[in-house]
Amino acid sequence: MRSTEAAPSGALGIYIHIPFCSAICNYCNFNRGLFDGALKQRYVAALVAEIGRAGDGAQVDSIFFGGGTPSLLDASEVAQILDACRSAFAVAEGVETTLEMNPESCRGSHVHGLLDVGITRVSLGVQSFHDHELVRLGRTHTADQARTAITTLRDAGCTNLSLDLMLWLPGQSRTDCVASVDEMVALSPDHASLYMLELYPNAPLREEMARSGWSLAPDEDAAEMYLDALERTDRAGYEQYEISNVSRPGRRSRHNLKYWRDGSWLGFGCGAHSTRAGVRWKNCSETVRYIETIECGESPAEGRRRLPADERLGDAVFTGLQLVEGVDVDALGRRYHTDLRGRFGRKLRPYVEAGVLVDADGRWRLTRAGMLVSNEVMKDFV
Repeated sequence: MRSTEAAPSGALGIYIHIPFCSAICNYCNFNRGLFDGALKQRYVAALVAEIGRAGDGAQVDSIFFGGGTPSLLDASEVAQILDACRSAFAVAEGVETTLEMNPESCRGSHVHGLLDVGITRVSLGVQSFHDHELVRLGRTHTADQARTAITTLRDAGCTNLSLDLMLWLPGQSRTDCVASVDEMVALSPDHASLYMLELYPNAPLREEMARSGWSLAPDEDAAEMYLDALERTDRAGYEQYEISNVSRPGRRSRHNLKYWRDGSWLGFGCGAHSTRAGVRWKNCSETVRYIETIECGESPAEGRRRLPADERLGDAVFTGLQLVEGVDVDALGRRYHTDLRGRFGRKLRPYVEAGVLVDADGRWRLTRAGMLVSNEVMKDFV
């Protein structure tokens, strides 16, 4: 299946990490900490300085504020960061500028301010439309607050809205999962991310599940939840374009496509990762150390390394197979001067025979059955 939308340009994406949260969700493994107003001011100043030092006038067509909870920034602080990006890089007129938001921090005046300074896309972390599931996840919003936030965003003029929903939650039944998906579809977002819960080894949720006797549904039920969700988004006119992402036509995440299509991006802020021209690095993770490093005029980057061609190729196939369109075998082979069929064909043959991978029209792509076992297939490329 070929993409129905134009491939991303060679322009860079910019990722801005905002580590502050009003509360820490018990399943989260991201780089984050509790909100501190004074520290936030220093952090924004450090971001502006880091962006300014990195600027080389390169073309940029996507900016993504992730976290943490970026919606804890004031609109004036978002404006400072966006102004720094425009001063340091050639930011496209039609840039996609995404900001992640939690329902409890969604206020009409705040949303108006964010849209006025240049946010064009909002990703709202709903996770569930059942209050008991939200409590188990440690979320501080209710299902009604999520519904109100969606109305607030639309009334303020947000025309590109993405909703995050989590599947396979502790104690979640297939019926409750379907009900959340159905409500999401009824609210008609432009884009949706449907993630299976991933329990990290150090997640507090693991201990809470043990204490409370909550359990995850069997794997076969999890598979049915995933297929149920996609069946409903299909019927509602959404196009699945990545394992966990669906959208209305023309509303795919331009920024995230850079990750999946072997693009380049620069990450700013504590713990942010960057990949450009075959070089990969990350910033130091601790917030205060990041700020102090910038304030001292030093670089926060750690572990900078040039990726070997084999690793770049493996990563490109790995990420490309996450897309419904899959991998253009010949194009990728030319880019990396490699005969992909000669190199990987024998490893992939069992997956083709099992019906989890399709080799047709010059592309490799996973079937929906293959997406359920994608980690098993992709291990052959890393």
